[in-house]
Amino acid sequence: MDSEIKQKISELKEQFSDRRTQVCEIEAVEKDGRTHIIGTVLDEATKTAVHNKFLNAQTELNVLRMQTPTWLAVSTTLTGLYNKPGFGSGLDSELKNGQMVELLRVEESWAYVRQPDGYLGWVYRPYLATNPETEPTHLVSDPVAPLHLAPDAAAPLVSRVLGGTAVTITEEQHGWACLKLVGELAGWLPAHTLRPLPLPTLPEAQLRQRLVADAYSFTGVPYLWGGSSAYGIDCSGFAQIVHRLSGIQLPRDADMQFDNGRSVEPPFQPGDLLFFASPNGHRRITHVGVSLGDWQLIHSSRSHNGVYVDNVQEVKHLRETFVGARTFIA
Repeated sequence: MDSEIKQKISELKEQFSDRRTQVCEIEAVEKDGRTHIIGTVLDEATKTAVHNKFLNAQTELNVLRMQTPTWLAVSTTLTGLYNKPGFGSGLDSELKNGQMVELLRVEESWAYVRQPDGYLGWVYRPYLATNPETEPTHLVSDPVAPLHLAPDAAAPLVSRVLGGTAVTITEEQHGWACLKLVGELAGWLPAHTLRPLPLPTLPEAQLRQRLVADAYSFTGVPYLWGGSSAYGIDCSGFAQIVHRLSGIQLPRDADMQFDNGRSVEPPFQPGDLLFFASPNGHRRITHVGVSLGDWQLIHSSRSHNGVYVDNVQEVKHLRETFVGARTFIA
């Protein structure tokens, strides 16, 4: 392979290097006296970029995203989204019951999937079911809501449903709601643990108050890299779920949140996001917390091993690594 082809392949791999949202696995081979660019790409846009880079070469590319996609739904309470197929792989995020994913490919018992926001990863295939026919009617607002066999707190537990899970109510009795979850699991929980969908639009002051109240409800949840629930959560997963409970969709990771939010300056308002950087991190932005007002913040912190409150100006490593603030509140 000549140096020019190597350089072009290197440039394309760099252009599509973010494995969280992109796929460009290509190489050059010589066949029949011609250079062939073969491999796998995510979509037609990536395929076009490869073709335009190699106008004089034959391209043989497998495109993962189909014109008619196959959508699946998570059928367990919670499951991991991994960077490789296998439970021993790195945990990038977690998916809750009913969350939809686009199936891209299958390797043995593992499915490579794409979430509606573009985030990619591997899920254990038996934990995915066909697309449910019913639309969710409510969002679970408590960090963890116990699911009972009957509309009675003394009734046996069936399971637990996690905050941020979109659910469908089939029946209501005396302050209780019966849920049917994806995977055929059903049970009752107190109706006050649910918020109706679509979530109503609140005035800004009330919205910020609710963001803070929801953030406080996760106090003490342990830190877990890649975690996104009350069973364990990381900093960006915490920011994401707090906003999801108010109908605001955030990207999954801290650097994505920083890049997509609207810049704000001090004094910070409750619900703004404060971001931090580290020269030792694999990305520039390595941490995020939810402002409680000005420099007070609540965050899922490794140093505390969980969700707790700090003052940025009083904690040396936070004060020295702060890089800016963003908001997703209109």
